[in-house]
Amino acid sequence: MIKRPVYLEKLIARKDNGLVKIVTGARRCGKSYMLYTIYHDYLMAQGVDESHIIEISLEETENFIYHNPLKLSEFIKSKIIDKSIYYIFIDEIQFVQSIQNPDEALPDADPITFYSVINGLLKKNNVDIYVTGSNSKMLSSDILTEFRGRGDEVRIYPFNFAEFMSAYDGDVYDGWQEYLEYGGMPLAVLSKSHEAKSRYLKNLFEETYIKDVLERKHFTNVDNLNDVLNILASSVGSLTNVQNIQNTFKTVKKEGVSAITISNYIKAFTESFIIEGTNRYDVKGRKYISTPLKYYFVDTGLRNARLNFRQFEETHLMENAIYNELKIRGYDVDVGVVEVNEKNENGNGVRKQLEIDFIANKAEQRLYIQSDLSIDDPEKAKIEKRPFTKLNDSFRKIILVKGKQKAHIDEQGFITMGVIDFMLPQE
Repeated sequence: MIKRPVYLEKLIARKDNGLVKIVTGARRCGKSYMLYTIYHDYLMAQGVDESHIIEISLEETENFIYHNPLKLSEFIKSKIIDKSIYYIFIDEIQFVQSIQNPDEALPDADPITFYSVINGLLKKNNVDIYVTGSNSKMLSSDILTEFRGRGDEVRIYPFNFAEFMSAYDGDVYDGWQEYLEYGGMPLAVLSKSHEAKSRYLKNLFEETYIKDVLERKHFTNVDNLNDVLNILASSVGSLTNVQNIQNTFKTVKKEGVSAITISNYIKAFTESFIIEGTNRYDVKGRKYISTPLKYYFVDTGLRNARLNFRQFEETHLMENAIYNELKIRGYDVDVGVVEVNEKNENGNGVRKQLEIDFIANKAEQRLYIQSDLSIDDPEKAKIEKRPFTKLNDSFRKIILVKGKQKAHIDEQGFITMGVIDFMLPQE
């Protein structure tokens, strides 16, 4: 069993807090295993009787009847037979369907949804509720309204590098290359061959993610939907926007796709936790720049599978892995922009934008991070460090390079370290 202490600690910290724990993340990233095995075992070790752990997976065929919210509520309440605390796990709750209120005395009542079920259970004093879901629009944007401030989200990602290495039989350098290529989706990690890993990741997209998006959004042009996803996969680590994608369709496919359609595709992928968009932040101006953005995949293996494992650009994949690691560690992440005024060869003033790969914020902490395979060349090192020299604060400024390299600080106070050392917990 691959232990996931980061998430276990988050669940333990939220235990019995009176809120609904909403465990979100891409399908097959390990949400169910986290609840049904790791957290379940923890509760048992704490002396919770197994009859007081009510588990129901709405993906299972035999539980399709509970897609009806009234049936689901009836089932759960039938299991609560005493005053002791009951721990309720509902897996993939987005499958619960909305139905009209059957009470003829209330013809204009709101539809009954899974929110109705959860809010009804919250009225009991002896329940602690955990739900998982793979649809951020349903489970994130409406939480505060529907649960009236009683929702508490725990986001789960595929295995990070430390978790991956706990199951990898080989040295850390080979492990890093395999992690960049195949990522951290649990079943891909446990598969043994390229063929098995590749087939699983490709099928996951076609049979799960794409189908989910089509069922929820009712898009009709599947080819264009896939093409937009492939364009985003090819541009990981690069600035892009809807206009750029439109231009790609015009020049490559010789057809036009509306900006609204492209935006809807991107929104659907984001809601399914497949990709995340990262805003640009003007450090000196202290404001966000609305466009263009950078998009990162929740897993490098999923990204590579979209491109049939043809484009292995280590620079961009390393950047994607760093982004995911920062998110797993609880940071809010932006792309940094530092505007400077310089003179050109004619002596005229020129305004330039210097980029910082990541600005990571968590409470009072801030990290500035540049990602590069190597800065052995003095001129390359100067370019990477240049944005740091324009910042007037004392937050840590880090350059991550390929491989293992213990952190060292230069005379300017900038830290250079190997990405493997950054990704693995310090001993």
